[in-house]
Order: sequence, then structure tokens, then C-alpha cells
Amino acid sequence: MGLLLGISFLVLAVIGAPIAIVLGGASMIAIHFGSGLPLTVVPQRMFTAADSFTLLAIPLFMIAGSLMDSGGISRRLIHLANKLVGGFTGGLALVGILTCMFFAAISGSGPATVAAIGGIMIPYMVKAGYDRNFASAVMSVAGSIGIVIPPSIPMVTYAIMASISVKTLFTSGFGPGVIVGLSLMFTAWRISKKKGYGGEKHAFSMSELLEALGDSFWALLMPVIILGGIYGSVFTPTEAAGVAVVYGLFVGLFVYRELDWRGIHKVLVDAGTTTAMIMLIICTAQVFGWIMTSQRIPDAIAKAVLSMTHSKFLVLMLINVILLLAGCVMETNAALIILTPILLPITTPLGISPAHLGIVMITNLAIGMSTPPLGVNLFVSCGINQRLGAKLSLEEISWSALPFIATNIVALLLITYVEPIALWLPSLAGQTQR
Repeated sequence: MGLLLGISFLVLAVIGAPIAIVLGGASMIAIHFGSGLPLTVVPQRMFTAADSFTLLAIPLFMIAGSLMDSGGISRRLIHLANKLVGGFTGGLALVGILTCMFFAAISGSGPATVAAIGGIMIPYMVKAGYDRNFASAVMSVAGSIGIVIPPSIPMVTYAIMASISVKTLFTSGFGPGVIVGLSLMFTAWRISKKKGYGGEKHAFSMSELLEALGDSFWALLMPVIILGGIYGSVFTPTEAAGVAVVYGLFVGLFVYRELDWRGIHKVLVDAGTTTAMIMLIICTAQVFGWIMTSQRIPDAIAKAVLSMTHSKFLVLMLINVILLLAGCVMETNAALIILTPILLPITTPLGISPAHLGIVMITNLAIGMSTPPLGVNLFVSCGINQRLGAKLSLEEISWSALPFIATNIVALLLITYVEPIALWLPSLAGQTQR
């Protein structure tokens, strides 16, 4: 049954079927031809996967991020970032990356971050004289910070699969997210210096900075409410997502007054469509993972790996290679659901914290969001340029993104082998990491 599952998966993947069809189709073929179980077990397992209170956080965080974008939050965060770093060499590139870090604390989604910030920054950078390929590459890679800095939808998925606290995983993401963001800013600064991209032509003004802080106050308050409420045990991550939706509606309708009912309708339709796609992937991946577990495939892989080496260094390196390759061809949530049951039995005997493994996995898969052929952030950037009337291929953006991807890999190695980057905040907060 396990062999049939693997062959079916590879065949469906090679012919280019969508990832949900690959996972669900391979599972149905394996169950029908490789076991005596009826196919009704497939919808039963899919329903079981979807029947989770924690998973409600996924559509709610999507709606909250979209509401804040439609309500004028993105523009105000960009204005604040511009006052902070816009005057440096490559100022607009730095502004884009810093704004993505701000927005990551609201959105929880990589593509949503690219769409919200890149939709404004890419045309702004091109108008200021930046190369279109460079501008698109910066926003594509910076958008991946959206799933590393909490709240993060993939963190919710991993926490469910690994049976650990979502709050602990959220806490673990701050250090790595800042490391990735600062690394990308350094690379953007170096490239901008070489290409002659100057900063914004305005002198630093404390009064203007304070004015920008005041204008973006309600935007910056949102992550404080969300994360402060979670860490203060006022509400669960799922409840926090619901609070974020209410807050986003309030700010967009009554504070900034840039959100109307037509905008709300579009937000709900877009969030519903994206949630349906993600949930179908999660449900079919759960069936796929259930078959693997029942066939003891993860245990067999763990024994095979640990029989070759008990070196923590080598095992983590092997995991990084596997995840970097998987991120190129698999959707993030599907990869987490399939690979978490395989990797946990390998890393647990070596004393690697499940929280640390989760951050390593998510950072790896974040890199995959900006690497072809399935780099979703790259497709979002292409879509933005098409709406602007510019023809820019996936290959052109990918080539420009290579220096940033290399930087991300260096940051990944730091996060992998320097555990305190991910674990010092949970330890400081007295949170269990298991």
C-alpha cells in the first residue's frame, strides 16, 4: 500500500495535477487497490481533519489582513517605514522590506503580504528609477517574512500536526523573522549601492516621524492587541483572529474610513476562495499522512536515517536540503502536514525541540515561496506587473531574486544551528517547547 501511494503520488505530480488532486488521488488509489477499506474512509478522514477549532484561525487571519489592507493600513505602514529608513541608500527597497515585517505581524500569509505591500511598492520603486526586476524580486522574497513573523497560518498548521502550543510557536518566530528581515535589508542595501539607487531626498525629521507614528497608530495597535492578548492568555490564537477581524472592520469603517461595503464583500469572497483552496489541501494531505502513518512509513524513514548517523548537525543539514527542495514544488501547508510526521521521529531522539524544528521547517518553506517552479510569491509579483501593463516573466524575477534567496539560506543556517535565536523568547516567557 505504501509503495502504491508513492508511485501514484509521483505519477500525478509529474503530469502536473494540482497538489490537492495529487494528494487526494494518490490516497484514493492506495486505499482502493492496496487495502480492503472502502473509499468512504477518505471523506471521513477529510472531515476529521477539517473539524478543528484551531483551523478557524486560518480564514479569520486572512480576512483580518485583507481588511487592514483595504482599510488603508498598507499605505500608512509604508509611510512610517519611509520616514524610518527611506533616506538610506536603496531607501525604497528597505522601506518595502521593513513594511513587510510590519505587515507580517498582521497578515500571517506570504502571498497576502506581497499583494498588499508589493501592489504599492513595485510601481512606486519603478517610478523612482529602480529596475522592475529588482523591485519585483525584493517584494517577492520579503513577502515570505509574512509566515515567519507571527501570527502565521503555517505555524497554526504545524502546531496542530506536532501537537504543540500555537502560542509557543508564535513566540519562537520573532527572532528568526527579525534575522531574515535584517539580512534581506543588508542585501538590498549592498545591491542598491552597486546599482546607484539612492535614498529618498528628504532630511530626517523627528516631527515627521512622530506624525507618521501617529497616523499609523491604529495599524501598529493591531498586532499589539492580537499578540498581547495571546501571550497574556486573554484569548486563544483562534479567538485572537476573530478579535482581529472585528478590529479591522472598526478601523477601516470608522477610523480611517477607507473601507466600504463593496470592499468588505471583495475581502470575504477572496478570503473564502483562498480558504477553500488551503482547506482542501489540508484535508487531502491529512488522508495522505494518515496512510503513511498507518503503514509506519515515518518510523521506517526515521530508523533508516538514524542508522546512518546520530549527528545532530548532519541530520539538520539533511532536513534543510529536503525542505528546500520540497518548498520548490509543494504548497507550504501540504508540505508541513506530510513532512512533520516524518521529521519529528527523526529529530526528537536527537534532543531537537519540536518548536525549533517548526521554525526551521517554516523558514525553509518560506524560501520556497520565492523559488520556481511553484513560488507563489513570484506569481503574485507577476500578476502585479501585469495589472500595471508590464510584461515580466517568472524567470526574470527569479534571476533577480537569487541574491536574496542566497541571503535567506545563510539566515536559515543561523536559525538552524543557533537554537537560541528561536528558543530564547519562549524560554524567557517560561513557555514549554514540547
